Amino acid sequence: MFQKLRNIVLSTVALAATYSCGNDHNFSEPLPETVDFNFHVRPILVQNCYLCHGPDPSGRKAELRLDIYEGATAALKEGGHAIVPGKPSKSQLIYRIYHEEEDQVMPPPESNYKLTEREKALLEKWVDQGAEWKAHWAFIKPETSISATNTNAIDSLIDMQLEQKQLAKSPEANKNSLIRRVSYLLTGLPPSPSDVQYFISDDSPEAYEKMVDGYLNSSAYGERWARHWMDLVRYAETKGHEFDYEIVGAWHYRDYLIRAFNEDVPYDELVKEHIAGDLLDSMRYNDELGIAESQLGTAFFTMAEGTHSPVDLKKDEADRIDNIIDVTSKTFQGLTVSCARCHDHKFDPILTADYYSMYGMMESTRFTLVIAEQSIETKKSAKEIEDIKTYMRKMISEKWDEKIIADNMPSEKRVSSGTTYHMIGDFGNKDLDGWKSIGTAFGQRTTLGDPIIDRSSGRLIKLDEGRASSKLFSTGIFGSLQSQNFLLEKDFIGVRARGKNSTIRIVIDNFQLIQDPIYGELEMKVDNEQWGNFIVDVSPWKGHKAYIEILPGEYQRHKYQLPEDAYVEAKYALAYNSEWPSEVQDQNESFKKIQQRNAQLKNGNLTSQFPELKSAVDSSLLIAKNLASQSIFYGVADGFGIDSPVFIRGNHQELSEEKVPRSFLSALPKGGVPFKSKGSGRMEFAEAVLANENPLTARVMVNRIWHHLFGRGIVETVDNFGLQGKLPSHPELLDYLAIKFQNENWSIKKMVRSIVMTEAFKRSTSRRDELLESDPTNIYLASFPIRRLEAEAIRDGILVASESLNDSLYGPPVHTYLTDFMQGRGRPSKSGPLNGNARRSIYLEVRRNFLEPMMTTFDRPIPFSTFGKRDVTNVPSQSLIIMNDPFVARQAEIMAQKLLSIENLSFDEKVSWIYMRSFARNPTAEELTKAKEFMAMLQNLETSSKYESHKELEHWKQYCHSIFNLKEFIYLI
Repeated sequence: MFQKLRNIVLSTVALAATYSCGNDHNFSEPLPETVDFNFHVRPILVQNCYLCHGPDPSGRKAELRLDIYEGATAALKEGGHAIVPGKPSKSQLIYRIYHEEEDQVMPPPESNYKLTEREKALLEKWVDQGAEWKAHWAFIKPETSISATNTNAIDSLIDMQLEQKQLAKSPEANKNSLIRRVSYLLTGLPPSPSDVQYFISDDSPEAYEKMVDGYLNSSAYGERWARHWMDLVRYAETKGHEFDYEIVGAWHYRDYLIRAFNEDVPYDELVKEHIAGDLLDSMRYNDELGIAESQLGTAFFTMAEGTHSPVDLKKDEADRIDNIIDVTSKTFQGLTVSCARCHDHKFDPILTADYYSMYGMMESTRFTLVIAEQSIETKKSAKEIEDIKTYMRKMISEKWDEKIIADNMPSEKRVSSGTTYHMIGDFGNKDLDGWKSIGTAFGQRTTLGDPIIDRSSGRLIKLDEGRASSKLFSTGIFGSLQSQNFLLEKDFIGVRARGKNSTIRIVIDNFQLIQDPIYGELEMKVDNEQWGNFIVDVSPWKGHKAYIEILPGEYQRHKYQLPEDAYVEAKYALAYNSEWPSEVQDQNESFKKIQQRNAQLKNGNLTSQFPELKSAVDSSLLIAKNLASQSIFYGVADGFGIDSPVFIRGNHQELSEEKVPRSFLSALPKGGVPFKSKGSGRMEFAEAVLANENPLTARVMVNRIWHHLFGRGIVETVDNFGLQGKLPSHPELLDYLAIKFQNENWSIKKMVRSIVMTEAFKRSTSRRDELLESDPTNIYLASFPIRRLEAEAIRDGILVASESLNDSLYGPPVHTYLTDFMQGRGRPSKSGPLNGNARRSIYLEVRRNFLEPMMTTFDRPIPFSTFGKRDVTNVPSQSLIIMNDPFVARQAEIMAQKLLSIENLSFDEKVSWIYMRSFARNPTAEELTKAKEFMAMLQNLETSSKYESHKELEHWKQYCHSIFNLKEFIYLI
């Protein structure tokens, strides 16, 4: 009976297929001549089928997989095949989508999914045409047949779509609108009245091009585009949680971005600097400042929120790394890799193994303080001092007629005489025993064999007996010494050390915010110039991974301070149970030999007179002054390679037996191949991101640029190019731009310029009724989209209108202006100024627990993840901010004061002065009339006995304030 019913239904389906394939007029939009899997079929399957029949095996039903050809065409358990290419009448998929019985129809009613008749017809036609499968469009390498020299390519590709949709283009916008649009979108600021007048009066064919180039070359361009990027990396200057601790030197990263965008640093370089800037063989130096830029890019890793006293350190680490994976994958690849933390991605070809390969990469990366302004001169100075010390050792060696310098001594390791302790670090030899030296202070060796000279006489006092020392060059120089990873298996960690204003830390599971009430004992202050044993009881954390960090300077509420006299020295570090070992010092052969030489020197058997070295010592001390640096930021350094197990169902306490090798995403070129690096593998990851075969990197970035210029990306979901993301509105255009971007040396400025020079960008925002009906959301760009300005542009525009803007570049942030309502833990003791020192909004402090109300109200993202596309809301609080915020009111008053300071202006000229600064245009006759009516109304309402001059200022202040409240002030129209 069932078979008979099935045959009847299949016959009906076949007739329906024949009908729908040949009669497209039944649908509001005709079926395409050729049904494309990516653009017509896959979206239907993703939205309606993949939850039960997609790539995730844990949720798969009936053993049917529809995301791959092999799965969809495989034999079904109950017989038949879901899809038989070319034969819809024999395809169970077609049979089930047309079935009327609730227990047979697909999708099932309980899923709340239902296919439209057009979707059903598309599936039928696709099967009838052979059911061709393709990789997801974003995973196919971009291709274009358009010549790179075609200057009209962008408009041609847009016009092609408009012609297909039969949409008439809007005319070009007027010059006032164009300059305001270009100025705001390229610099985030309105044009100056002089710029407007110059552009309006320039009738040359090159007028628009010259205007565009002027803004591209403005320093304000970098400030605008740096802020876009800061949304991606959840930029903040504090960590949030309860006490909102500072992220040391975060503003250095912000300044790095501004400089990079202004200098048009190629995007591929920026990517490498962000992912592996600390690992580059050749650093990029800023020509003007002479400082290394590359390592500053890595600060984006550290911008995550931070918990100051988590109970579970491993969970805290897992959550931090999860956030980094989320931000990194979305920012550079437009993929939601963090969705694979607990299971294979339910929609995209991203495996749980991919997630944990990235996890291992970040677990192998250390978060640490780094010198922010490392200059070429600093490196030269360190090298000069090393050369001087080598010269001194050689001079002594030649006089003593034997080579005793450390370079020629045996480098034997201390051997434990028993099992009572484990040596973690031994600094009695020449090298640092495998520890990492970050920064300048510790150099790359111990002090073993260094001559200690009396500066006044040049007499050799003794040879240094060997220790790790942060005053290898001098005191007050930044650097840190970090051990290899080790497992906490013994009760105590001990370091034999001495120093002044310095610190020893036990870093467990990469946790940096060490403090009471739980972790305070893991950080020891070193402030004794006599050798001592610094001991930490680590028994509560047995089984955790850890490393030791030794550094000059101290943390005060997690804010790092480095006094001029700070230094720290260490002889060795060890782990032990019960009591400190009694026999550590005397087993080192190199140490013994130095002791022997020093005994001979003391007994007069070796000459101690080296007056020629006095000037060498003086030179060394003089050069060392160039190494002192207080400029520090919180960045990363490479640790030691760790492969992570899979956390079963995302549970960090339930681990797989096998570990996942660090590698790139398996679905992409260069993916799935284990990294060879003994460190994190971040450089190999960066190279895979930038591989010529990678189909995503260029597409994702050009789409972001398009989004910032048009308000909507060609792919609307700018952070998600996966199967749940939107399809590109102009796929050929996206591919063309991606290839053009790579061919033009990844130049962001060139890409911006190419887009801004198009007819599409220059169109008016006006839309005829037929456009509103045919393309209501303006996907196909028959007109330029009306756009609301971002929070920063609104505030900065107010400062420009009042002629108050302080346009100085760079530097520490301006502290947040604290209202009475901004209360809570971590509240700063002092408030910043109301006007933010009139600096641009990008320089205002971003405190996670005390976010600036105006910025938040106008949709600046709360910094917890990647936001390539900001929300654009229209809520009453925005009007209330403009009407009532004391900053806005004060700027309106300043604007009025400056207006009234200009002599002999008529009423109409005063209004024109305001309009030009606010809207980049003169008022219309109707607007002048309304201005007069407004002022007359204010005069009629005036009942106080103010002096006439005060009344006039108050009236013009109210008028300026009303201008800030107009839609045109906060929109590009």
